[in-house]
Amino acid sequence: MERSISVDQVSKSFGKKKVLERIDLQVQRGEIHGLIGPSGAGKTTLVKLLVGMDIADKGTVHVLGKRMPDLDLLQSIGYMAQADALYAELTGLENLQFFASLFKLSKAQQKERIAYTADLVKLANELGKKVAAYSGGMRRRLSLAIALIQDPQILILDEPTVGIDPELRLSIWNELLRLKREAGKTILVTTHVMDEAERCDRLAMVRDGRILTSGSPRELMTDYQVSGLEEVFLKVGGAR
Repeated sequence: MERSISVDQVSKSFGKKKVLERIDLQVQRGEIHGLIGPSGAGKTTLVKLLVGMDIADKGTVHVLGKRMPDLDLLQSIGYMAQADALYAELTGLENLQFFASLFKLSKAQQKERIAYTADLVKLANELGKKVAAYSGGMRRRLSLAIALIQDPQILILDEPTVGIDPELRLSIWNELLRLKREAGKTILVTTHVMDEAERCDRLAMVRDGRILTSGSPRELMTDYQVSGLEEVFLKVGGAR
């Protein structure tokens, strides 16, 4: 199978603190790959290396066959950070229009993508409001819409459903599954939520900057002879 993401022997430190150590990660085209781990495990640092926001001290990161960082690849990557990077004094619509204008989309395509993403995250009736008036959940939803705005080949989503109600969370996951199935999108998602992890095709469990184990949810539960992913995480040393 074709690899969309390839991380080979990547290490990263900030000062004397080692955040990632000899990480190997392969994500195949058209799969949903989950990163599970507690806060401080190194997931967000790894995500930033994937989108070219930081550079590894050792090892290599390739996305769509190109070594990161590569500015041209940003046209093909949809990124949702943990912290919402929005313009609070602009409306939701103005935020979407601004981010859509950064990509190679015609005016008609921009209008179409704004309508699609706003409807997906259930914000179509809220786009006229300034983001400063949005709740935390609404801001997360707008950030997800922005990540999808250019119809990227790869989606990299860092805790995308934090602060979102269960019904909308299910709706978003159903759309991610559809994007994988019908459009062949590659999706990498970090999460703390085990029922979300079970929806992934493959998982990597991360702790203290290392990948403890990886595989499909079913493979992991079979290999460790348990009935749930939380039990897998406990068995491989994921809790302290």
